[in-house]
Amino acid sequence: MDLNRYQSELEDVKQTRHATKRVISEGLEEILYEPLPVLDHGFVRVVDYMGDDAAIVQAARVSYGKGTKKVNQDQGLINYLMRHRHTTPFEMCEIKLHVKLPIFVARQWIRHRTANVNEYSARYSILDKEFYLPNHENLAAQSQSNRQGRDAVLQGPYADQVLDMLKRDSEQVYSTYEYLLNEDSEGNVLDEERQGLARELARMNLSVNYYTQWYWKVDLHNFMRFLSLRADAHAQYEIRAYADVMLKVLEKWAPMTYKAFEEYQMHGAYFSKTALQIIQDRLQGAMKEPKEYGMSAREWAEVAAKLGL
Repeated sequence: MDLNRYQSELEDVKQTRHATKRVISEGLEEILYEPLPVLDHGFVRVVDYMGDDAAIVQAARVSYGKGTKKVNQDQGLINYLMRHRHTTPFEMCEIKLHVKLPIFVARQWIRHRTANVNEYSARYSILDKEFYLPNHENLAAQSQSNRQGRDAVLQGPYADQVLDMLKRDSEQVYSTYEYLLNEDSEGNVLDEERQGLARELARMNLSVNYYTQWYWKVDLHNFMRFLSLRADAHAQYEIRAYADVMLKVLEKWAPMTYKAFEEYQMHGAYFSKTALQIIQDRLQGAMKEPKEYGMSAREWAEVAAKLGL
């Protein structure tokens, strides 16, 4: 991963100090501006934030300053807010991330329409020759039971062949991209005798495993909503890799909120009215079949999985 271009900026920022009366997150300050690696060429970088656990508590109590409540009382309040889905206090905090990610991951990510996004413009600039290739352990066959899932990992010579094809095709499309532009990634003209195609047209030849970048700003409530879906075991591996890094960012940013989020969302479960009735009946000894409640086999399987049955 080429992070050299950010290193100079990072060193300059580290030498700069700003006086502030704002409450800061000590944990987040430790990693501010640091590129946190994801996949083969990607990263997540915190570039700005507002608020922390104290801001959530302050908003919930509509109080001035930091308040005089004890830490365990603050944790209890945040737990209560999370447990009862009182989301507004969490919206008082915001974070801005610089993310480098494959285009196909970006197209999944943008489905979360609750953030402000500014993406790198391939109309204006030339994309780097950086494309995503999965590791062998993530090179899997199509699932036969889930149209958007994976099955067993590909093995043997065929797996090597698939990776070779992905790499070859990715390198070829970039070679064509440079030819169409008549420029390399540094902006140098390749052939003085011909005119390059407009960047906004040349980019359409690139495959979706090429990397793009954006700034992504979101409030804490929607940040956690993103994580609850994308850090889930059912999410596609590549976007889950980013969510896993962002979970660590959340833990540093607002540790009390992270603890409540893990308890009530990441490792908690919601049940339908019918599912709750079945659970209550079984606790009382009634062992009727799920179909007697009108519940499908698939829904019961999901309920059973939540309960570890």
